[in-house]
Amino acid sequence: MPEVLTAPLVVEFPFTRSLGPVQSAFLTGLRERVVLGVRGSDRRVLVPPAEYDPVTAGELRELVEVAPTGTVTTWAWNHAPRKGQPLTTPFAWVLVRLDGADTALLHALDAPGPDTVRTGMRVRIRWAAERTGAITDIACFEPYDAAPAPGTAPLTHHTGEFTDPVTGIVTPARLRVHTAGSVGGSTALVAARVHRTVLAVAFEKSPTPCGGCPCRSPSSSRCWPAPAASSPRMCAPTSGAAAPPTPSAPSSPTRTGATR
Repeated sequence: MPEVLTAPLVVEFPFTRSLGPVQSAFLTGLRERVVLGVRGSDRRVLVPPAEYDPVTAGELRELVEVAPTGTVTTWAWNHAPRKGQPLTTPFAWVLVRLDGADTALLHALDAPGPDTVRTGMRVRIRWAAERTGAITDIACFEPYDAAPAPGTAPLTHHTGEFTDPVTGIVTPARLRVHTAGSVGGSTALVAARVHRTVLAVAFEKSPTPCGGCPCRSPSSSRCWPAPAASSPRMCAPTSGAAAPPTPSAPSSPTRTGATR
């Protein structure tokens, strides 16, 4: 069985986004330990707030403050947290509908085990010690014994104005890919990547003539890339022939015959 090689490929870049008035108010509010939602055209309160109405697609601007306590609507236990997740010990991913909101917020719940988590349980926000204006200002949720107040508590209108508001965010984006080689050229390319060498590979055979080549070669030929953008692609036979030399620039036409 041929050896199959693999090579990691990491693509990483900072994702930068400017914030509009709604998201700026939401993230700045978290820094100040205030949770803001936005009221939609159907009078529902959306948390996290949306910039555009999910019903009418119109812009939303009516901000309201909701409570830092809420109810778990659904959950899933995470027995092996990964690097970069909110907690380093096993925890539950939960959707929490904060008191005063009509939608749920996804975050982590710090609980001793899955047996202690249930739909309908009461939780509250545990704020991060250092807050910068990001969703991580909510360190996690924690169990909370107090029952919600009967009826619907009146929501507090909020202007969304804060001192030194957050106007943009930078989030590192990271993608890890493992490339697996197959028999032939792919394995050679992966091996070259592992050993940090560079390979040049000819194009595979085409069952039809090369549409980009001026000679319209038959299927028994391989097409070589042109040496320059201004030069046409050239073809070479498959019987071990080398690539054709770089074509020289055409010379100026010679006038023949008598001049008048």
